[in-house]
Amino acid sequence: MGTSVFSSEKMYTYIKGFASGLEMHQTLRALAFAREKHNGQMRKSGDPYIVHPLTMACNALSLGIHDDDIIATILLHDVCEDCDVALEELPVNDKVKFGVELMTFTVMEGETKETATTRYYNMLLQSKEAAFTKLIDRCHNVSTMAGTFSKEKLKAYIDETRQYVLPLLRKVKNKYPDKSDILFVLKYHMTSVVDAIDFTLQACEQ
Repeated sequence: MGTSVFSSEKMYTYIKGFASGLEMHQTLRALAFAREKHNGQMRKSGDPYIVHPLTMACNALSLGIHDDDIIATILLHDVCEDCDVALEELPVNDKVKFGVELMTFTVMEGETKETATTRYYNMLLQSKEAAFTKLIDRCHNVSTMAGTFSKEKLKAYIDETRQYVLPLLRKVKNKYPDKSDILFVLKYHMTSVVDAIDFTLQACEQ
């Protein structure tokens, strides 16, 4: 049984209307493409997979992020990794494609998982689209991980958030100081959820 608070159809309609009104052409292309490619896929929560990028996009819009390329990157960020879609197939501009490319985690030959993770987070700063997408992605994922992740995965996700994601947020704040208010909200949400779940896990072990 799904846990989504919002209807995917209503979110899709809202984003489409918003993007149409502001002539966000990259977002409109990404929106239709993401729904097509994620069709039939499900999240561990039981929700249709498309709920994830749609919720992220609505979150970004509600925070005042109306950048066409960022919203398009959000909508497409899992398409290449999860839908066997080549980067060249994405119906968007090169800036969005680059953001999606950086969001796609890979372990290169000769790398350990830790080395690949460090490289991955460092490279996200090369793209405003990728950096903001990662932060909003993590914000949604920590919000839905309770009840779907194993205890071990919860601990690993909390550790990764503290070791990599929150430092990324600080670097993004330094690079884009005009977005400090938005970044404060994302940090507040992530740390509140992560700390609460961590406390609960520790309490259960005592």
